Amino acid sequence: MDPLAPDLGIGMVGYAFMGAAHSQAWRTAPHFFDLPLRPRMRALCGRDATRVAQAAQQLGWESTETDWTRLLARADIDLVDICSPGNTHAEIAVAALEAGKHVLCEKPLANTVAEAETMAAAAERAAEHGVRSMVGFTYRRVPAIALARRLVQEGRIGQVRHVRAQYLQDWLVDPSSPMSWRLERDKAGSGALGDIGAHVVDLAQHITGDQVVGVNGLLQTFVEERPAASPSSGARLGGEARDGGVPEMGRVTVDDTAAFLARFGSGAVGVFEATRFATGRKNAIRLEINGSRGSLAFDFEDMNVLQFFDAEGDGATAGFRRILVTEPVHPYVGSWWPPGHGLGYEHGFTHQVVDLVTAIARDEQPLPSFADGLQVQRVLAAVERSAEAGTWQPTTATPEGTPR
Repeated sequence: MDPLAPDLGIGMVGYAFMGAAHSQAWRTAPHFFDLPLRPRMRALCGRDATRVAQAAQQLGWESTETDWTRLLARADIDLVDICSPGNTHAEIAVAALEAGKHVLCEKPLANTVAEAETMAAAAERAAEHGVRSMVGFTYRRVPAIALARRLVQEGRIGQVRHVRAQYLQDWLVDPSSPMSWRLERDKAGSGALGDIGAHVVDLAQHITGDQVVGVNGLLQTFVEERPAASPSSGARLGGEARDGGVPEMGRVTVDDTAAFLARFGSGAVGVFEATRFATGRKNAIRLEINGSRGSLAFDFEDMNVLQFFDAEGDGATAGFRRILVTEPVHPYVGSWWPPGHGLGYEHGFTHQVVDLVTAIARDEQPLPSFADGLQVQRVLAAVERSAEAGTWQPTTATPEGTPR
């Protein structure tokens, strides 16, 4: 990148799984892409001074803070990257925007529709002063997904009729797996529905260019209690006998799996599934979109490939075409390796940085916006209402269920 490009000071809140992924992206993006601004990893923020200092050294941050309000007060911070649990998103994001800081916030945008509405309104006000915000649905930046959206926009599969979307994991199959904040409603908002279901909702809407307007959902919790975790290390305390050898247990207050039918505004229908109990599936994001002229299919466990069926081709040789999405003409790929040399999970985060930094430099709204995040939040809330009521629910409804 241009050595004379202006600096963009980054402050990040949170340093666990997502913090590490975002850190790698901030480090890498300037070395492979010609960015109009130079990201500077100014400060990493976390509550534990010792642990955040260790993380900062490992991940490449220049300094640390233990209070996010001090991070916002620093003049050398231009953008706040929020990688903390969902119950912290609204407070930090709104305060950062009001302080004139750009914001990148991990998904789902918030834990409730009301919080998401507050964040979207703050983002709209901040945008009037050139302060930008984006929600981190990074799978949009997988080259095969970006190509799928392009093909739909170009009309290559015609009118969309069916959407099938799954996000399958198995990391909670073992009932002795310990508690974490992701299993507590007050911190996570919901379970598989919000944590991974949010991704396939966003992808389905992003690729089709259409929005889910109604849902009929089912939520299930298979394991309602798990061994408690150490407050300091996150390690299970199950081996620590208590009151005659009974391990301390924590209560799971979110769903383990979510499944729902969906209607799109165009009239297309969808089937969605998100689970952390799909034994043998590690990170399987599967999408199939059927249209009047063709179909597209994608599986993240083969993430460099997009399957394309052209229904208007020769019937004698018709079939799904396997497109290896590694050519320079494919989205994002030209800045990386020679054709055939595939990309991985981490590259989506790098592409996210590229798009965000470019939009800020151009004084444009980066996508997905907080408004996009709010739309996903409304779908998640409608699924929860539907699962409780046992009926179809519109996505444009208040928490009390009154359509807007």
